[in-house]
Amino acid sequence: MTTPEQERIHETRHELQTALKEIEAWEAEQKDLWFWEKLGRLPFQVLDRLTPKFLNKKIGEALDELGNYLQAGGRYLISEKGTLRHIEEVFERESGEPDGLTEALTIEKAGILPLQVLDVTANEIIQSRSKIATLQGATTGIGGILTLAIDIPAILGLSLKTIQEIAICYGYDPKDKQERIFTIKVLQFSSSDIVGKKAILEELADYAAADKEKVQMISQLQGWREVFATYRDNWGWKKLFQLIPIAGILFGAWINRGTLKDVGEAAKMLYRKRRILERLNAQVDG
Repeated sequence: MTTPEQERIHETRHELQTALKEIEAWEAEQKDLWFWEKLGRLPFQVLDRLTPKFLNKKIGEALDELGNYLQAGGRYLISEKGTLRHIEEVFERESGEPDGLTEALTIEKAGILPLQVLDVTANEIIQSRSKIATLQGATTGIGGILTLAIDIPAILGLSLKTIQEIAICYGYDPKDKQERIFTIKVLQFSSSDIVGKKAILEELADYAAADKEKVQMISQLQGWREVFATYRDNWGWKKLFQLIPIAGILFGAWINRGTLKDVGEAAKMLYRKRRILERLNAQVDG
């Protein structure tokens, strides 16, 4: 039996296919590597040479701690309550129904809400987290090399939390092990070059399948250290500019804002695609 919300929220097949084409167009755009990103291939070893060993050690420890997210989530797992409240607020605003939903919203139920509500919520999350990242980058840019060791793990942590919030928007539970792996792949995608993006899109192509355990490339992901190494390396020249004291304020703010916008956009598009494909498959099965 369907609830009143379910009866009025399903998009038509044409609407879903149109939304899917928009995402596929975005994916095609990702294959064009921005000129400055080519310069971003500048070996991060340059930064390693400039950074005192004790700071490198601290950065390594922070990245190792992030790796634990795959196994247990740890302190990087967010509470879904705040995000669900946000979704409810957007639903009331977009639907014009002050009384909101007839039942308490859960992550699973969030996945059946109108795409418009989910998209608006995701956009607001991206905007909010980008502002936080901008302030964070400006703050850590004050001290140049001394505060860079703080900024890198901090922006990685904020990126992970942003992806999880967007996952909840589209009805996916980040506490699930498979979803944590998807989170890491989204994070990797946002900073990869053209070859990496293509490979990741191919890996994620079947992730909307009912039996996610069969998605071998993802379920067997073991090299999370390489994921974070790639993520850090691909900042390359960007973070080098942040080493300049005082001037690092501007560079830090700009870099971190761009990083969160890229992460947020990738998360929105990749989770949105999964939700659209699942709804299309459900219509066929129905």
